[in-house]
Amino acid sequence: MGPLSDDDRRKVDPTDDRRFYDTPRYVTHADEAFRDRLTRLYDDVFEPGDRVFDAMGSWVSHFPDTTLERAIGHGLNEAELRSNERYDEWFVQDLNREQTLPLADDAVDVVCCALSVQYLQYPAAVFSEFDRVRDDDGAVVVSFSDRMFPTKAIGAWREASMEERVDLVTAYFHAGGMTVADRRVERGPGDPFYALVGRAGSDGSGR
Repeated sequence: MGPLSDDDRRKVDPTDDRRFYDTPRYVTHADEAFRDRLTRLYDDVFEPGDRVFDAMGSWVSHFPDTTLERAIGHGLNEAELRSNERYDEWFVQDLNREQTLPLADDAVDVVCCALSVQYLQYPAAVFSEFDRVRDDDGAVVVSFSDRMFPTKAIGAWREASMEERVDLVTAYFHAGGMTVADRRVERGPGDPFYALVGRAGSDGSGR
């Protein structure tokens, strides 16, 4: 079942998400302060030579200068993914229609999901996939702010406070077999910064 009901999953605009994202948007979806905080968090999590999967990504990933072995991008707009200079490879997939990722078990060291978790209708299945493709010692980093495309965000997200959204993402991690190892919350001028870092479950495997 997971943490969401059918009502929780409802969107104001129920049409195909691929149509909504058909036109590339070469903009950033958070302000500079948020982006700087996210880069610093990634810098804390990434190690040189890591393999990184950037889920629900776009034309920019906010990665630090860390030298990576491989960066795999995913999203809904081919032009945006093609424009991302940090990606070594990428693929287009609608996670609200197909949750299974075309990646092997333990394929990456870090999974990133920035400013997009609010659009997932089946987060338990998606986070289970994040856990599957994550190496046993790897991390899943989910970041968000108070911005969204309101017609495409799920009902549970639209109706929740920011603190409730933290609880919601925590439930997603648990449903995917992980625990939250780190929480970052920074409020101030501009966009509030929220990020959770998930790692293996208490049994040491997460699966």
